[in-house]
Amino acid sequence: MLGGYAHRIARIDLSTGQVEYFAPDPKDLEMYVGGRGLGVKYVFENGPQVDPLGPENLLCIMNGPLSGTRAKMSGRLAVVTKSPLTGTVTDSHMGGWTAAKLKWAGFDGLLIKGASEKPVYLLVKDGEVSIHDASDLWGKTTHETCRILRERHGEEADVMAIGPAGENLVRFANWINNDERAAGRGGTGAVAGSKKLKAIVVVGTHDKMPQPKDPELWKEADRLASATINDPKNVTAPKKGGLSLYGTNVLMNITNVMGALPTFNAQHTCIEGAEKISGEYIREHRLIKDNTCHACPVACKKMVEVHINGKTIRFESYEYESAWALGAHSGHTDTDWTGYAIYLCNAYGMDTIEAGNAIAVLMEATEKGYYQGEDGIRFGDKEGEIRVLEAIAYRKGVGDMLAEGPARFAKAIGHPEIALEVKGQSIPAYDPRGLKGMGIAYATSNRGACHLRAYTPASEILGVPYKTDPLAWEGKGKLTKLFQDLSAFTDSLDLCKFSQFAEGPEEYAKQLAAYWGRPVTPEEILRIGERIYNLERYYNNLAGWGEGSDYLPERFLKEPSDCAGSKGQVTELDRMLEEYYRERGWERGVVPPAKLQELGILSQAADD
Repeated sequence: MLGGYAHRIARIDLSTGQVEYFAPDPKDLEMYVGGRGLGVKYVFENGPQVDPLGPENLLCIMNGPLSGTRAKMSGRLAVVTKSPLTGTVTDSHMGGWTAAKLKWAGFDGLLIKGASEKPVYLLVKDGEVSIHDASDLWGKTTHETCRILRERHGEEADVMAIGPAGENLVRFANWINNDERAAGRGGTGAVAGSKKLKAIVVVGTHDKMPQPKDPELWKEADRLASATINDPKNVTAPKKGGLSLYGTNVLMNITNVMGALPTFNAQHTCIEGAEKISGEYIREHRLIKDNTCHACPVACKKMVEVHINGKTIRFESYEYESAWALGAHSGHTDTDWTGYAIYLCNAYGMDTIEAGNAIAVLMEATEKGYYQGEDGIRFGDKEGEIRVLEAIAYRKGVGDMLAEGPARFAKAIGHPEIALEVKGQSIPAYDPRGLKGMGIAYATSNRGACHLRAYTPASEILGVPYKTDPLAWEGKGKLTKLFQDLSAFTDSLDLCKFSQFAEGPEEYAKQLAAYWGRPVTPEEILRIGERIYNLERYYNNLAGWGEGSDYLPERFLKEPSDCAGSKGQVTELDRMLEEYYRERGWERGVVPPAKLQELGILSQAADD
């Protein structure tokens, strides 16, 4: 058997209360690895026509072969399902210690289907899954739920939970664990809410950590990975690199200067005072502690405190995406109010990126007279922002409309053009007029607008794996395909995305080979990533996302950037799409049968 796995997956039917166990097919492991890839395979087999909020939708909590091992930055798990926000397949990843403890508890994954009549939570321990009443937890925040369940099951327990947003089926509700790590995007928390699943408690101990099948190769692989992560020239270098010192928010000042920070709902590409919500400022004025996830020397997590109305609030973390979405994108750079908004999104259990976009869309709609309700708010209204976040979580007033997602809200008020979305999911904190690679990455992402399917700023800003001009469109289609395939593979190991700032195919191949116990080449891992990405695209094609579904908001194509660094720029999407489709071998966004056969997704007989 391939190493790195528990070789055990639980299949849980919440409608009947039945729990079954099975070992994953060895062929599936070789083709899809685990984590994101294997989860996508199971979601695909469940069918692309299911209602995302219906009992037949499959919710997968998945580990990879390196999750919870000695591999650096291996504290990740994937939540895979059909998204209620986009109608696409989606996966969202969570750090902290949940993934490690799930592996140590004896599982590669949990496949959850059906819907309970009353609120429940799952207890995962010693190779068994049990279902428990959660009626007393329904209505509580993620923070309260995690605290209560750890008190109930012991400090060794790790908890991931949904909050009121998930219970109320906010289409961008998420999961939060007791380390305040989020499986943030795509509405996976709403899927849990539709099943009346409040939380998952995992009890696992370090002595159950999987060991590599080839210990000698592992020594070599670990040395190679450690050398690249610790290299002072890399942003990952512990206590030296920007990611380690300032967390993800190391990018705020950089993108602002580049004219690549979408602000005021991307009506502008920079904002005055961005430094007040930057990683540098937070480290100097708000940092309490540098925390970390399982097996991670980088420690990009930042425990911070903010001060609101005489109260001090501590939380993890003041991330770049969150600070942008709930600060600059909403027209202000107030350090404390932005932090408070982040804290509340975590407590309610909803994606900060989508929530911030919802706020910004409402602000633009209010200012332009598109929305004339009394609960409209204008750019820079910090206290109004807090009121609307609560209204979204509990579906009150305009919050009920916004809970459907910014794209649906903008369409409902007759102005879809002000929603900055692709396939129904809103953009993150990179303006594609100043970072052209993000334009093609957003457009072709299989889960809607996303920076993590293909993080092209690694090349455009950091020079990884090679330097490209952020304002040049040429070559960005090819670069995006490379990042998409590599990310699909690393999300299946499951390693932190930030490992890609240092590691590449050679390092990943050696680590997997050491655990699997058989040779793995860099070419093979990119082929696996390509297979996963094509399976996702095939699922989306079958779910109704065909030709013309790779697009960008008109604002990025027709309204030039107004800030230094990118002034006058628009996004040349059509040119990049042509290059990208050529690299992919797709026909205007649709995977042809020949490509599916080439990758082993479909056999010739199946196609015939």
